[in-house]
Amino acid sequence: MQEQITSNVLMIRPVNFNFNEQTAESNKFQNKGTGENVNFSAQVAFDQFVEQLELRDINVMVIEDTPEPFTPDSIFPNNWISMHHSGKVVLYPMEAQNRREERRKDILDKIKQKYDLNVVLDFTHFEEENKFLEGTGSLVLDRIHRVAFACISSRTNPEVLAAWKKQMNYDLITFNAFDQNQHPIYHTNVVMCMGDTFCVICLESISDLDERLQIKQKLESLGKEVIEISLGQMNEFAGNMLLLKNKSEKKFLVMSDRAFKSLTKHQIDFLEDYAEIIHPDLGVIETYGGGSARCMIAEIHLPEI
Repeated sequence: MQEQITSNVLMIRPVNFNFNEQTAESNKFQNKGTGENVNFSAQVAFDQFVEQLELRDINVMVIEDTPEPFTPDSIFPNNWISMHHSGKVVLYPMEAQNRREERRKDILDKIKQKYDLNVVLDFTHFEEENKFLEGTGSLVLDRIHRVAFACISSRTNPEVLAAWKKQMNYDLITFNAFDQNQHPIYHTNVVMCMGDTFCVICLESISDLDERLQIKQKLESLGKEVIEISLGQMNEFAGNMLLLKNKSEKKFLVMSDRAFKSLTKHQIDFLEDYAEIIHPDLGVIETYGGGSARCMIAEIHLPEI
C-alpha cells in the first residue's frame, strides 16, 4: 500500500547558492540581502539540517551540486523530481532557465543503484511552450488517497497539471491562493503541508470563500484534521513543513526554526501530538532562496532494492 510518509530522502548540497534573479519575479519570499559568503552560510545550515535528520535515523542521500552549470537554487530538488511507490519518477518543467540545469542524469543513476526505478515520466517538453509544473512545490500530495492539491500560478499550469493527472491517476484539486499584496503564491507547498492524518494550511490565503470552504471540506473528507495557520505565519514559512518517519516508524515533522517560532503554543502542542518537531535554522536559505525546509527535501518513495 502507498504510504504518505517515507524515511528515505534526497538532498542536494549547494556550491553556488545565492539570490536567483530569474526566480525573484514570481517568488515574493525571496530577498536580496547584503550578506557576504551566502553559499558558505547555506552549506553550514544544510549540513546541520542533514545531521539533525540522520541523528534521528532518517536516511538522507546527499548529492553534491556541481560548480558548472550555475544553479543557485539546486538546494531545492523537490521542484524538478518526484519519486513514487509505483517505481515511477517524474521530471518536471521549470520556469527559470537556470533551474532546468538542476535535472541531472547522474543523480537518477545514483538513485537507481539503491531503489527500484522502473519508469521515468518526463514533462520537461512543456518548457518549450512556457508551461510549468514544479514538482512537489506545485503539487501537495495525499499519496494515500491519490489526491493532488495545486494552487495555480505562473509555475503551476493547468495544462501540465492535466497531463500529470492523466499519467499519475490522481484526483486533482486546484485553487487560487494569494499573499497579503494579492500576488499569486508561487508554490502550493508554501500554503499547505499534507500529513497522514492532518493538514496544515493557510486557508486565509484562499480569498474566494466558496473555494476556501471547498478545500477545507475536501481535506476533512479525506480524514485530515485541518490545522489553520495565518497569512503572517505562512510568510514565516509555517506552511512549508514535511512529515517524515525513521526506520523505526517514529514520525517527525520538519520545519525551519523561523516557522517554528511563528507558531502559537496551542499549534505546537497540537502538532507534537502527531510527530516530534525538527526545526533547524535555515534563515540564510529562506532569505535568499525564498524556500524553506520542505523545499530542500525530495522524498524517495521508490521501493528499495
